[in-house]
Amino acid sequence: MSDRSKQRLRMWIQLLRVARRTENRLREHLRVHHQTTLPRFDVMAALYRRPDGMMMTELSRMLLISNGNATAVVDRLIQEDLVSRDVPAHDRRSVHVSLTEKGRATFRVWAEDHERDLAEEFDDMDDGDVETLIAILKRIGKKDRK
Repeated sequence: MSDRSKQRLRMWIQLLRVARRTENRLREHLRVHHQTTLPRFDVMAALYRRPDGMMMTELSRMLLISNGNATAVVDRLIQEDLVSRDVPAHDRRSVHVSLTEKGRATFRVWAEDHERDLAEEFDDMDDGDVETLIAILKRIGKKDRK
């Protein structure tokens, strides 16, 4: 293995470590402060960005999870009146989901706290560091689309 490939391997391991550590801290923060989970947060975030809601198949595709997993999370959110589910009259096989008013209000609180938590997590990075890292990750991410 060349020095260059070893360096990239070390970079990958470090990137993975930071991502896993950050995700674990976020999961714990959501559990302790909001009695929720990251999958529930992700579903609500996706629905928050789409005020008119979306079909369940689109939601599961957007979050890269199975329809079954999306349905399980949505079912629990419906029980708490955070999400509503409708079956369109024109297509009884489809399911449309959206946030309720309570869900929108709840998610705004979660999102503000989540943003503060992430700001604290990365508070040792200056604006230039953040912009550089975003640019690098976007450049790497473009490889997925080819």
